[in-house]
Amino acid sequence: INIMDERSSKLILVPILAVLFVMIGYQYICPAGSNSYSDLDDDGPPKLPSKFNFTERDLDRHVEFNIKGDDVIVFLHIQKTGGTTFGRHLVRNIRLEQPCDCKPGQKKCTCHRPGKEESWLFSRFSTGWSCGLHADWTELTNCVPVVMDKKEAQRNKRNFYYITMLRDPVSRYLSEWKHVQRGATWKTALHMCDRRSPTQDELPTCYSGDDWSGVTLKEFMNCQSNLANNRQVRMLADLSLVGCYNMSSMNESQRNHILLSSAMSNLKNMAFYGLTEFQRKTQYLFERTFSLRFISAFTQINSTRAANVDLSEAVRRRIEELNFLDVQLYEYAKDLFLQRFQYTRQREHQEVRLKRREERRWLREQRDQGRPWPSKHKGSGKGDGDVFEKETENDLPTTTEDYTSQVARW
Repeated sequence: INIMDERSSKLILVPILAVLFVMIGYQYICPAGSNSYSDLDDDGPPKLPSKFNFTERDLDRHVEFNIKGDDVIVFLHIQKTGGTTFGRHLVRNIRLEQPCDCKPGQKKCTCHRPGKEESWLFSRFSTGWSCGLHADWTELTNCVPVVMDKKEAQRNKRNFYYITMLRDPVSRYLSEWKHVQRGATWKTALHMCDRRSPTQDELPTCYSGDDWSGVTLKEFMNCQSNLANNRQVRMLADLSLVGCYNMSSMNESQRNHILLSSAMSNLKNMAFYGLTEFQRKTQYLFERTFSLRFISAFTQINSTRAANVDLSEAVRRRIEELNFLDVQLYEYAKDLFLQRFQYTRQREHQEVRLKRREERRWLREQRDQGRPWPSKHKGSGKGDGDVFEKETENDLPTTTEDYTSQVARW
């Protein structure tokens, strides 16, 4: 009788332990307070069909970034797009085997590969303005390989992964105006194209004196050579296609078409880009693209100088006209960005469902065969049970909400 009781107890214990196994596993997969990004779905994927015909290849941006090998992330920093904040995230907020060495009082950090004296990041806060102040796509693609070869003797060919940040054109333009109004000039920028800087005739200055301090918005808008106009398109396009800064090389309509097409193509083919108005999704997509994880969550700051400008409808339309290429680029970029988020999120959900299905199948087999509880289900690194342990590598802190109300209408 005692033997029968013992066998019955074991048969009853197996399904109970199976239930406990699932519950414990769920805690590993979805721990309380983890950065599962579940709240991203609330404000997330676009509900309307895309205006652009993007392919699956356009949406799938995962790259096999090898920080220990020859791969380099190159950050193209466009003025007033939140690039300073994002650049600091890159050097101070990524969970790395060998974190960047950022010393107090120094603007630049040393971001070396584990065990090597080689940099894996080319950016303002790591290598400095090595290709010129706020170097654009034309400058970086020609300059970065040369600069890195001079700094680091290397036999193997490097893989360069370009990234950038974009911003709503009206907000970005107003932010640049306020910045220039306070004394910023960027007059030391090289604007190199086809191995030379533009002449004074090709790129006249908008002001006399050391800076443009105190400039009114009307004065800022009235300068035809103001580089703030369509800055994002200009900085992302291949300027050599249009004769660089020589406006007489072709008619304006043809030049604008080539610039916009080039900027769209370069942006689409970059490894990654984020949008200032979508900080959480920017963090999410960067992490999924490079298989890197940030330590702290990105936050959305909406109380900016641009947001506080009292703008009439007529002035807003005027700014959009001055930045009509940037407006088209941003519409394209936002569509692609949200579609990439939706694609990545849906694929992640599918992977989770498949994994759970396999776990349930495995549990049924264990129950049907009446096997005792496996002793190596947790932390062994072997066997079926370690699927729960691996999930904890993706745990991240919870992020904040995205807000785009201030760019919907001015």
